[in-house]
Amino acid sequence: MRTERKLTRLDRVFARLDREPERPAHLDVPRMSRHRVALLTGTLAFYLAIVWAVVTTSWLVRLDWQVMFFRPYQQWSGIHWFVDYYVVLGQRGPTAVMVAAWLGWRSWRQHTLRPLLTLGVALLLLNITVGAAKYGMGRLGPHYATTIGSNEMGLGGDIFPSGHTANAVVTWGILAYLASTPRARRWLSALSAVTSLGVGMATVYLGTHWLSDVLLGWAAGLLILLALPWCEPLIARAEARILDLRDRRRAHGGVPAPAPAPAPVGSSVLLNPRASAQEEAAAREPAARSPRAAPAYLAPGPHTARSERTPVTPIGSRRPPHSDRVPRGTPTPARPLTGG
Repeated sequence: MRTERKLTRLDRVFARLDREPERPAHLDVPRMSRHRVALLTGTLAFYLAIVWAVVTTSWLVRLDWQVMFFRPYQQWSGIHWFVDYYVVLGQRGPTAVMVAAWLGWRSWRQHTLRPLLTLGVALLLLNITVGAAKYGMGRLGPHYATTIGSNEMGLGGDIFPSGHTANAVVTWGILAYLASTPRARRWLSALSAVTSLGVGMATVYLGTHWLSDVLLGWAAGLLILLALPWCEPLIARAEARILDLRDRRRAHGGVPAPAPAPAPVGSSVLLNPRASAQEEAAAREPAARSPRAAPAYLAPGPHTARSERTPVTPIGSRRPPHSDRVPRGTPTPARPLTGG
């Protein structure tokens, strides 16, 4: 009696993936709705408020110093090893490789370049905006602070806003942005928010960032995710241009031409391209005109009698041109007898 094999969890996952359509009829592209515009405006106001609070050395700077003097890495030293590994979820290299691998699989599965192009645009915006803010404000980190109570601005640092936090928001948030269903978008949004929150707190725990750096990093990453719908027309044009370039390359010989089909059995093959027109005509003459009928086992097609065939090689006929040679089958005239 045969029993069905019990499916494992991995088998069920792949079975569910195989049921997904390879080319979705409609891709859910986020739009710049009023709700998104209002959220973008509020996040930008929060971003500017954090910058103003740090520049003016307000209560936020005093809170930064209090957290730094608290030294969380000494208060809870038992979790130091875990935080060292967890903070990697905010580093650019490892997170970009993991997310790009997943989005590359989705691009191949759905036959579209939009997931990878969206990730590339988001990371480009992240490098431009966060990098410009870091080097423009030049704030020093807690380990390099010079004056107690100072905002440490304009001293050549590159700590404000937090790049780890902003990268975690953008890299993991792009998965929620590209989700194919509203339910998946909600779950991925919550997961990316918790992950980026943990990465920001991990940098504060390790003492590599001020608390205000993390707040500004969250705002910077969220601004990029909220502004991505404005880049969708550019992404669509880039995808169309790349696919058009691929098609033109194939049309101009980028893809090798298919090999010619082999000649059918029984058909004549010309080995010497310089053969005379008379030999070609003799080779193509129908078998009905020959004195001998074609064998029954040959494939249908023009055939010639053996007596009319001339062995042909790539360098020409093997028979020397003699004027007194007569074709085979012709009666030879008797030679006159001469006296000896």
